[in-house]
Amino acid sequence: MPSTELLIAFFVTTAIFAYIPGPAMLYAAAQTMARGRWSGLTAALGIHLGGYVHVLAAATGLSVLFHAVPPLYMAVKLVGALYLIWLGVSLFRAKIQGNGTLPPIERKSARRAFFESITVEVLNPKTAIFFMAFLPQFIDASATFPVWLQFVVLGTVVNLMFSSADIVCVFLAGAMIARLRRSGRAQHLMQRAGGAVLVGLGVHVALQRS
Repeated sequence: MPSTELLIAFFVTTAIFAYIPGPAMLYAAAQTMARGRWSGLTAALGIHLGGYVHVLAAATGLSVLFHAVPPLYMAVKLVGALYLIWLGVSLFRAKIQGNGTLPPIERKSARRAFFESITVEVLNPKTAIFFMAFLPQFIDASATFPVWLQFVVLGTVVNLMFSSADIVCVFLAGAMIARLRRSGRAQHLMQRAGGAVLVGLGVHVALQRS
């Protein structure tokens, strides 16, 4: 295993990165605002599971392709950005009940948020780049465990830490909308706000140079 000093630095740095607001936290919050806390939690779970794709990619070295083949990186990034924009637009177009309130949150919408979030995370090449740039700083080639296993273990810790931040964000957003749920107008605005966040994320991802 890496040295104690190296592990302490890893945990501290990971915690700092995890709790800085980022796209995953905003995505989970947007799902909570648009569909409710349960959908936000399932979205956070989907992001978490999608993150393991990048952990395994880093462990096997596949993420290096994004550095070696820039057009591949750009293609995946644009597909992910367009998908986020499409999700945001779909929230704007969601039907409202006759009394002006949003329909009650159902398991169907939670399942949809779950699968959508997996797709969003898998299509995020910057996550792959992050793992390939961050994890090697804490890999000890002379340790007893092989390098690939260190990648898996440390990557799992990173994924869990980031997911904990997503869950905190979901509960904060859920607490905010719980007070507004009795108002049909407020629910309408929260759904539109969730859609706006997703569209904004998609545009931001598309316009990023790297």
